[in-house]
Amino acid sequence: MKNWVCFLFLALITHQQYHILQIEAIDSFVRRNGIHLMLNGSPYYANGFNAYWLMYMASDPSQKSKVSSVFREASTHGLTVARTWAFNDGGYRSLQYSPGSYSEQSFRGLDFVIAEARRYGIKLILSLVNNYDSFGGKKQYVNWARNQGQYLQSEDDFFRNPVVRSYFKNHIRRILNRYNTVTGVMYKNDPTIMAWELMNEPRCPSDPSGRTIQAWLMEMASYVKSIDRNHLLEAGLEGFYGYSTPQKKNTVNPSGINVGTDFLANNRIPDIDFVTLHSYPDEWLLGSNDQYKLSFMNKWIDSHIYDAQYILGKPILLAEFGKSWKKPGYSTYQRDQLFSSVYFKVYLSAKRGGPAAGAMFWQLLTEGMDSFRDGYDVVLSQSTSTANIIRQQSRKLYLIRKIFEGRGKKGNDPGLF
Repeated sequence: MKNWVCFLFLALITHQQYHILQIEAIDSFVRRNGIHLMLNGSPYYANGFNAYWLMYMASDPSQKSKVSSVFREASTHGLTVARTWAFNDGGYRSLQYSPGSYSEQSFRGLDFVIAEARRYGIKLILSLVNNYDSFGGKKQYVNWARNQGQYLQSEDDFFRNPVVRSYFKNHIRRILNRYNTVTGVMYKNDPTIMAWELMNEPRCPSDPSGRTIQAWLMEMASYVKSIDRNHLLEAGLEGFYGYSTPQKKNTVNPSGINVGTDFLANNRIPDIDFVTLHSYPDEWLLGSNDQYKLSFMNKWIDSHIYDAQYILGKPILLAEFGKSWKKPGYSTYQRDQLFSSVYFKVYLSAKRGGPAAGAMFWQLLTEGMDSFRDGYDVVLSQSTSTANIIRQQSRKLYLIRKIFEGRGKKGNDPGLF
């Protein structure tokens, strides 16, 4: 009986209500108040997705319709936040093709992405550089410095070398001060952007003590805030514990992972506004069965939500998670089970007034993008059961926010779900 009550309440929330909420939301900046993200004075919850490819596709006139399609499909499922790359360093269709030199065509692609996100009521998290070679990343920055005569031993010199750091600061400055040719708004003044991300999954394995990453994050976070106090800032961390918490480093981390980051120390930096977490048991626990992976993920999320609330005192966003159909033994049921488990953790925290601000699956595609399929992709029109779980989570978070706003009708109790 309870399931039927749930269904009836969920059915009351129409796409039109979503759209009104999203249009209202896009006109204001997301802020932080203690352990909560806030929008217009109410707690803000992000049911979101990753789509790293948005600028890349938008810079090609023949492909930019894919951007509009994915935002339209996302909005009909109540998704409110997208995380994407604000970088493409060197290589094909690059944004920054050499230090300080930018492709106007690619920049206009990013302008279009921001404008379309606003049109569909979706906020953006824009990541500023990659840890990996894809789309350039720290390797490209190091190579640029080498070409200028710098003696650099490894990609990790991205974090240490003053020339490389100056290149990256220049990129930060160019992105934040960009004048959007579609909207007429500078990026640093645009509330469509929810947050900046310093780096996608920063790692410095050459310094497992964590001191190198800590110093870099402090420097770059301070630099971002010196230009832009409007927007939230996060580091892009995966959530691995470091030397500041040796017990958790040895018991919570996946075995053998030590990449020079420290979840607690890194996120204690005052200019880091909220905490991020990634979860990939399929990649981290090779050879383990699916139930063990699911159990690990639940403990992983619980541990970080606890730390966000009671140690860091900041909101936490599960910025990447997913289930790969390329892994042996995959089934849609397993993916749906993982999504449901993640979403329940977020919902339970939100219902209790905790720090979980939302979750963003990797990755959302639209039809006709087969070359971008990496196993973790979700095409809503082709994944009915998963799409329904996503839509239901959007509605549940919507109801919680409405209740906090004091406008929830009698009976719209999130405890029903």
